Amino acid sequence: KARWVVRGFRQHAGVDFTDTFAPVVKPGMIRAVLQLAVSRAWPVHQMDVSNAFLHGHLSEQVFCQQPTGFVDAAQPDHVCLLSLSLYGLKQAPRAWYQRIAGFLQQLGFRATRSDASQFVYHQASATAYLLLYVDDIILTASSPELLRQHTARLSAEFAIKDLGPLHYFLGIEVVRRADGFFLHQQQYAQDLLERAGMLNCKPVPTPIDTKAKVSALDGSPAPDAAFYCSIVGALQYLIVTRPDLQYAVQQVCLHMHD
Repeated sequence: KARWVVRGFRQHAGVDFTDTFAPVVKPGMIRAVLQLAVSRAWPVHQMDVSNAFLHGHLSEQVFCQQPTGFVDAAQPDHVCLLSLSLYGLKQAPRAWYQRIAGFLQQLGFRATRSDASQFVYHQASATAYLLLYVDDIILTASSPELLRQHTARLSAEFAIKDLGPLHYFLGIEVVRRADGFFLHQQQYAQDLLERAGMLNCKPVPTPIDTKAKVSALDGSPAPDAAFYCSIVGALQYLIVTRPDLQYAVQQVCLHMHD
């Protein structure tokens, strides 16, 4: 395989890249669509896009060294003008989002105003919802046939892996039951406990004084500030399925600065 040398840190704003932001679906929107699918008994599948960033079209002029093993012996100092994005480019995530969003519009999907990564298809009595988080996709439709049709169209355009009924998405394990979906992060929580060196600790209730104000001068700083921030950041994602932890996580977030 050709090895492309891409150094995004050498890019200059306004020269070889402009906008870089790419939206991702919100956790609340995922829960809302799953609730809708359960209430209407719709099938829900998850998909993965292989090499998603390689599909994006570039609107800026971006030059790249010739790939290792494919250097033109007659013109070794020449560079390549990229027409598609590569991993490492600052605008690669945005180029991919614009690429798939444009294709979904051709299929009849429309992005919602409340979430730019939620796409809705509605034709007569046929309805489908597609949720996009970079290269991870959740697709639900009002009938199995409609779901298969959209999956086939996506697969014809991109390298799509249909992973079957939704079971694991963004670190959240999904179990479908007769009365709905059960979302949990058991493995994520165990991995987090292992990172913090607390895997063998015994769980105990920890009452918290809601009126307590801890001074920034009390106690000694954490020995590894970066590690503390990393653990607290991971805890913030855990409350997606554990809202009972929100207050405790909020308390440790108060000390992110020190």
